[in-house]
Amino acid sequence: MRKVRDYDAELKALGDKARALKAKRVEQLGQLVAATGADALDAETLAGVLLDAIGSKDASAKEAWRAKGAVFFQRRGRKGGGAAAIDGSGAAAEPGGDAAGGSGGTANG
Repeated sequence: MRKVRDYDAELKALGDKARALKAKRVEQLGQLVAATGADALDAETLAGVLLDAIGSKDASAKEAWRAKGAVFFQRRGRKGGGAAAIDGSGAAAEPGGDAAGGSGGTANG
């Protein structure tokens, strides 16, 4: 005899997992803002910068931002710490720390 599947329980479990993944993503984005030093900007300025980055058609500028972001994460990976890094490498995110990579470098990541 076939085992009866509980579709409602499976849907609930999938919904719970999706909510947990979304919450983790939001937390990581907040950590990214803090780690880059972009938390010093007011919300309107930060939103404007991100909207400009998203709307940019300049491929060379986007590539330059991506490269800065990659360097930023590589530097973060070499620093030690107990908390998980934004990129998941295991290094700590230090609020107000090395902002050399800039906030634009990670906007298109």
